[in-house]
Amino acid sequence: MKFTIAVLLLLASGASAIPVEHRPSVVVDANGDWHLVNSNPFTEVDVELEPLFNAETDIVFRLFTRSNPNEAQTLVLDDSASVQNSNFNGNHPTRLTIHGWNGDGTSGLHGNIRSNYFAVGDFNVINVDWGAGANTINYITARNRVDAVGEIVSRMIDTLVSASGTSRNSISIIGHSLGAHAAGNAGKYQSGNIHSIIGLDPAGVLFSLGHSDILTENDAQYVEAVFSAAGSLGFDLPLGNANFYPNGGRSQPGCGIDLTGSCAHSRSHEYFAESISTTTGFRATRCTSHDELLGGGCTSSGPDALMGGEPSNHGRGVDGIFRFSTNSASPFAQG
Repeated sequence: MKFTIAVLLLLASGASAIPVEHRPSVVVDANGDWHLVNSNPFTEVDVELEPLFNAETDIVFRLFTRSNPNEAQTLVLDDSASVQNSNFNGNHPTRLTIHGWNGDGTSGLHGNIRSNYFAVGDFNVINVDWGAGANTINYITARNRVDAVGEIVSRMIDTLVSASGTSRNSISIIGHSLGAHAAGNAGKYQSGNIHSIIGLDPAGVLFSLGHSDILTENDAQYVEAVFSAAGSLGFDLPLGNANFYPNGGRSQPGCGIDLTGSCAHSRSHEYFAESISTTTGFRATRCTSHDELLGGGCTSSGPDALMGGEPSNHGRGVDGIFRFSTNSASPFAQG
């Protein structure tokens, strides 16, 4: 993990003299590296220093199946032949995974989630690489690209449907951090018609309820959110139909002194990946309210539910606020 001198100086000197709305935040990227971020959205950006990003041409879609679990086949936007000449099988479920800030096609969530899907069945797993837009020192710029990324992911879904006849009812998107909001935007462009969206610790910095590009429960037929660093790196308030807060959602066992929450932030996609293939399961209690959860409690207020899993909780009437406990190291599930 990288920790810049600028961050150390900030923490050492304090920031009390800086207005709250202009104070820099410490944000962790998809690789667990720390960065100082100016959280003032009105700051001018030097466009000459900012790499150009064209979502239509710069996002790379890499297909993996059980026939090619490690060697990707590239799918091309609006190119039916690239789908028809690949191992994509329209009769198999399709899962798209989307990384967060400063991530790319090599980010850990892609391979971990993919291997767990292949452990339980035949899937088309598509690694969405928007690294050309996510790899920027300017978090605000990356944050403001989630809508464009979602639009292009939606167009790729259209390409898959037209090229193979696959059903939108067999397509789900899994996104981490900024990728969770990108997944939500893809769902918005699909008019909420895809099967499921799983938002893994949706990014919290510079997102508020009511923003047009934030993940919402209407972005798919079923939306599930998992909050593992809520209130710091992750968003705090419920965003999905079902909202799971492992270990209360703010810190995670085994992360030690997790000053910025980077370990906890990554736990969300580690828990989800395990949930796909585990026979133990992450059984969660439905809590009375989010306020009760914040207070450290969780009074049972309905049927238990399993976080994540394959298939998702779509169609099972799972909704509300849930809490579950985990082990401090893999395997994390306690049943």
